[in-house]
Amino acid sequence: MVRAAVLPEVNAPLLVTDIELPSPGPGQVRVRLAAAGVCHSDLSLSNGTLRQPVPAVLGHEGAGTVVEVGEGVTHVEVGAEVVLNWAPACGSCHFCGLAEPWLCADAGAAAAAPYARLAADGSELYPGLGTAVFAEETVVAANAVLPLPAGVPLADAALLGCAVLTGYGAVRHVAGVRPGESVAVYGVGGVGLAVLQSARIAGAERIIAVDVAPGKEELARAAGATDFVVAGEDTAKRVRKLTGGHGADAAVECVGRAETIRTAWSSTRRGGRTAVVGIGGQDQQVTFSALELFYFGRTLSGCVYGNCDPAKDLPVLAGHAREGRLDLSALVTDRIGLDGIPDAFEAMTAGRGGRALVVF
Repeated sequence: MVRAAVLPEVNAPLLVTDIELPSPGPGQVRVRLAAAGVCHSDLSLSNGTLRQPVPAVLGHEGAGTVVEVGEGVTHVEVGAEVVLNWAPACGSCHFCGLAEPWLCADAGAAAAAPYARLAADGSELYPGLGTAVFAEETVVAANAVLPLPAGVPLADAALLGCAVLTGYGAVRHVAGVRPGESVAVYGVGGVGLAVLQSARIAGAERIIAVDVAPGKEELARAAGATDFVVAGEDTAKRVRKLTGGHGADAAVECVGRAETIRTAWSSTRRGGRTAVVGIGGQDQQVTFSALELFYFGRTLSGCVYGNCDPAKDLPVLAGHAREGRLDLSALVTDRIGLDGIPDAFEAMTAGRGGRALVVF
């Protein structure tokens, strides 16, 4: 038996209960979780913004130890410390052929296949985003586990699985931040804090954090922000003023609201770049005039998993962590148990704190 936080149906409260996990089949791995981050995407899955078959065990940002491997698994063995990859690339679809594994057409296939059963009545359970890390243990496809490079604490390494890869990739791969540039970061949650640290690592000279909560200023500055702006009607104007009147070279939006995306774009200079990390609903419509698109020459880009190749980017991030440039523990504002996930969802909805980390 394994304890897990189960979503019985969309918009229902999570139920912490026992589940039955099978032994890993061919090409599968069983992992005992050390920690799991509570991401806004989990909240989006629970409320129906993102689709997920239910009942399901949510959670996709995790790290742990391999306890059993199925036939044919050779890249990890029992006892290996690993980070979960919620979007493993198949390597053979159209997008993988274009060297864009973050857009893999089959990356989400595991989420649609039952992987475990409720102990109480034997009903089938689905794995949230294919990983189901809101549980003491999980069973995943072998390509969904990445060996953890040495020197990174296992519990903190959970954050590498989503928040940090996404934040780092948004800065490096999507916004393309260069040394000496200015960056505006909208939303100081777990991903936003990772973006701030990544902008600092990239050598950005001015890093402006924007959030609706004044209480997040200390968190933002500790992560690398040189300035903090409380979001309001004149946010873009204030960001432009802090950047010599021109606007930031790059902006990263981590909220997923039409108004915030538009503000982030408007706060960049002519020729500036905006990366949209936040996941909004279909009702969130962003509008631009044809004239301003021509005149400003700005770039607006979506961002999926930081446009990262986790197998290549994870060792780079581990190196930054080992050398002290990346402080994973600074992203965590709450360490909780499975029972604390609903409160973490509530805090995210209210815009409080950074990352909540479930520690097993």
